[in-house]
Amino acid sequence: MLGGARMNVRFYHAKILQLQEHNQFTVTEGELWVRGDTICYVGDGSDTERVFAQGSGSVILWDREIDVQGNLLIPGFKNAHTHTAMTFLRSYADDLPLQEWLEQQIFPSEARLGEEDAYYLNVLGIMEYLTSGITSNCDMYLYPMAHARASADCGFRTVQVSGLNNFTRSISQLKEDYHMVNAFSELTGFMLGFHAEYTTSRELMEQVAELSHTLKSPVFMHNSETEREVAECRKRYGVSPTKLMEDMGMFDMGGGAYHCIYFNEEDMEIFARRSLTAVTNPASNLKLASGIAPVAEFLKRGIPVAIGTDGPASNNCLDMFREMFLATGLAKVRQKDATSVPAEEVLYMATAAGAYAMGLSDCDCLAEGKKADIVMIDLKQPNMQPEHNLVKNLVYSGSKQNVKLTMVNGRIIYEDQKFSMGFEPEEIYRRANEIAARLKA
Repeated sequence: MLGGARMNVRFYHAKILQLQEHNQFTVTEGELWVRGDTICYVGDGSDTERVFAQGSGSVILWDREIDVQGNLLIPGFKNAHTHTAMTFLRSYADDLPLQEWLEQQIFPSEARLGEEDAYYLNVLGIMEYLTSGITSNCDMYLYPMAHARASADCGFRTVQVSGLNNFTRSISQLKEDYHMVNAFSELTGFMLGFHAEYTTSRELMEQVAELSHTLKSPVFMHNSETEREVAECRKRYGVSPTKLMEDMGMFDMGGGAYHCIYFNEEDMEIFARRSLTAVTNPASNLKLASGIAPVAEFLKRGIPVAIGTDGPASNNCLDMFREMFLATGLAKVRQKDATSVPAEEVLYMATAAGAYAMGLSDCDCLAEGKKADIVMIDLKQPNMQPEHNLVKNLVYSGSKQNVKLTMVNGRIIYEDQKFSMGFEPEEIYRRANEIAARLKA
């Protein structure tokens, strides 16, 4: 099973969002050409001869020529932290604090989840990502090969991070997952990680750190999500989770962490010095009443920041537009400064910064030679008019309703509310409801 066919596609009469340098975007008008899985031309259409000179010299036979009609092409959003297969727990165990939510509701339900269940639940999540203009995600969950198969079958790009803890997987399985998923498909990648300090023994964490040195892999984990988590770590080890991991050599190969709400000066110094990515998850943090991450402080110190939705059990919506608005809105409230974390910075976090955190440097922007992970935004809707500033429109008033087309790796797999990924939506919905009902029973 495979997503929509990869083609040679010409987009014309387009507005094109281009990244000039860090958080500096411009909107140009013209054409964007895709040859196979790669962008081969971006320009006003007056200098296309050089594309043929660089190739075989022959004309390109277009499979599709799409009149964008003045709408906006943007790089796909990068969901830098999620647990996709938790779609079966959407709206199941809401309105509970994090520890109770995890220990009494989530972990027992996950213990009954099977690998084939995870495959179809991942497909459901991927469908939701596409409707939100998300072209790749960084996933941490059970059954890595099930997710890799789902992503490859759908034509979607996924980088996974291990969720190793005291209850699931082992170091030997982690090493096996790393090699299998990275070799499985051009659309699937894998980095090292573990769930969190509070679910993982010191011995296991030390083994992860050692393996990261062997494989030269960055490491990611949940970190400092709640005050309780940090306090209990200090009680166990006398230091914060970040300092504990730094002392273990966990960050020697790079990486970062998810949530990063309760950071002190020492934690921030470690992240800044090592250029570790802090992945903020504003909607999930609000819903679980975990707190507001110090995003403005991170940026001021040069700490890279990316955005994730977290999973559909704690969010419950896999929507990057909502995350972008909350990321800037909460930062402004925390700082009591309306100029804090402007729209341009947030859009950079949701696109290029997420790509860099996931090791997808060829998916960060719309430029020649980059992978064709492209989203068309419908500007012909009231919420996107007038067009004073399209970047600010995207962040402050944009919505999933504006996603007209989503292309991943040169394949159009969502267009005009229809999926072209080898699955019938009704069949996926039926399976997801059957799985949820069985696991609940």
